[in-house]
Amino acid sequence: MSKLSIAVVGAGITGLWQAYTHARAGHRVRLVEQSSEPFAACASRLAAAMIAPECEAEGAPAVVRDLGRESIVLWHKAYPGTIVNGTLVVAPPRDSSDLTRFEQMTERHEVVAAHRIAKLEPDLSGRFERGLFFPDEAHVVATEALEWLLCEGRTLGVATEFGQPFKPSGEDVAIDCRGIGARQDLPLLRGVRGERILIQSHDVGLSRPVRLLHPRQSIYIVPQGDGRYVIGASLLEREDDSPMTVKSALDLLGTAYALHPAFGEAAILDMGAGVRPAFPDNVPRALVEDGGRTIRVNGTYRHGFLLAPVLAQAVGGFLSDGRRDSPLFDSPRA
Repeated sequence: MSKLSIAVVGAGITGLWQAYTHARAGHRVRLVEQSSEPFAACASRLAAAMIAPECEAEGAPAVVRDLGRESIVLWHKAYPGTIVNGTLVVAPPRDSSDLTRFEQMTERHEVVAAHRIAKLEPDLSGRFERGLFFPDEAHVVATEALEWLLCEGRTLGVATEFGQPFKPSGEDVAIDCRGIGARQDLPLLRGVRGERILIQSHDVGLSRPVRLLHPRQSIYIVPQGDGRYVIGASLLEREDDSPMTVKSALDLLGTAYALHPAFGEAAILDMGAGVRPAFPDNVPRALVEDGGRTIRVNGTYRHGFLLAPVLAQAVGGFLSDGRRDSPLFDSPRA
């Protein structure tokens, strides 16, 4: 395989995995990001960073689940901070029908009773009668994973340029990973708002992501270490990165309180909202243009951390020998 000169545009999770993967393959890589400070403007910094293909299958196409299973392997192989500790899904007794529906729409889980929940998460002992445990799922701490990928890329020779727009410099290939910033070049792309709150509590100890199915708003709570937790919910169908509203904050925090009342005493460290890019079917794509000189990798929706490694692997196969065997090369449909 001939070595290429590659420009990767955008330093969120998608662009960082592209730069890291292609540098490891021996290509000469330049990573360009318009923001002057790493991660300051990317939606990735707000992610809960769950590598949870089985749980995502509850509302995502099967291709997301299948490729996400491959991503867990790639994360674990590459990043030493990958935590493979599973995901626990619970619901209050009155919402048991939601748990049954979740069970029917997903695979590779164990149905767990109260005593098993207590062993998995002792601080949830006696709070839930039934749940689902997905033992193979993983998570990372978003900011730590982003920093690691950037550092490793530089170690591999990636030239990084922050604080300036991309200008071609004779590269063989440009890989556009700008997310919603690329909408002008991708008419089918839409923005979807994501919100999250970062809290700290030493009164509750969770060792894995916990999803609480709740009629008002289902949430996930993801441990980040040192008593810190990310609280998030499903994405909102509007393109808006303005500050979180009081109602949204109350919904997230109130549902966290429903999971465990001790969260009522937690310190709120940060609140944030970002706009994530999505195609109509919510499946990302690698779109080849200009005879292979431009590749647009976009549309990760809520699956950036889940699918970034397999997107990079797919593009790597194309750069190596023109392979387009991944379904991620399909054109998005309106």
